[in-house]
Amino acid sequence: MRLLLVEDDTLIAESLNRQLTAAGFTVDEAGTARQAENLGKQEDYRVVVLDLGLPDGNGLDVLKNWRADKLAMPVLILTARGDWQDKVNGLKAGADDYLAKPFQTEELLARLNALIRRSEGRVEAKLATGGFELDEHRQCLQTPDGQEHSLTGTEFRLLRCLMSRPGQVFSKEQLLEQLYNLSDSPSDNTIEAYVRRLRKITGAEAIMTRRGQGYIFNALD
Repeated sequence: MRLLLVEDDTLIAESLNRQLTAAGFTVDEAGTARQAENLGKQEDYRVVVLDLGLPDGNGLDVLKNWRADKLAMPVLILTARGDWQDKVNGLKAGADDYLAKPFQTEELLARLNALIRRSEGRVEAKLATGGFELDEHRQCLQTPDGQEHSLTGTEFRLLRCLMSRPGQVFSKEQLLEQLYNLSDSPSDNTIEAYVRRLRKITGAEAIMTRRGQGYIFNALD
C-alpha cells in the first residue's frame, strides 16, 4: 500500500512516516507543493495524505491539478481545527476525506484504510479470496485449513497487493513500487525471495508465476 505523505513540518512528517510504515504502508514524503504534484503524477499511490499549508503553494491547488489530470487516488486532507471553509473547499476540489489537526494516529489510520477499502469496492477490513483471509489490522493470514500465520511487514504488503486484485498479473516492477519507497534500493531478486517465503504458507498453487510477466494470486472464489 504505497502512500504519499505531503507535510512540510519535518517532525510531524517523520513521526507519521514511522507510524504509517508500522501499519503496513510504504511511504514517500513530499515537503513542497511542487514535489507533491510531481510525485502524484509520476508514481502509483494507493492513497495520499495532503497538508494544505505548504511553503510554496496551497495543497488545494495540488489536488485540483491532480484531478484535472484524471488522477483518481483517494486523498485525505489535513486542515486546521475549526476551519470549516478548508474542509468544504477541499471536498469541492476532489478530496475524499479530511482530518483536523491535532489528531490521533489511530483515527488517521482508520480513515485511510476506509478510503482504500472503498476504492477497492470492499466494506470489511479483511481481504478474502479462495479460502484465504488476510487481516489488515493484525497483519496475519488465515489459510483454507483454518491455520493462522503471522506475517512480516514486507510479506504483508506483498500479499496484500496480490490479494487486492486476484487474477491480475503484477510485474516485478509494479510490486517493487508498492513495497518500497523512493529512498530504498532493493536488490533484483527481492520479490522472488519473498514470493518463495509466502508460498511456504499459501502453497505454490496460490501464487503463480507468469513467465516474462510477473506474479498472480490464483486462489479465486
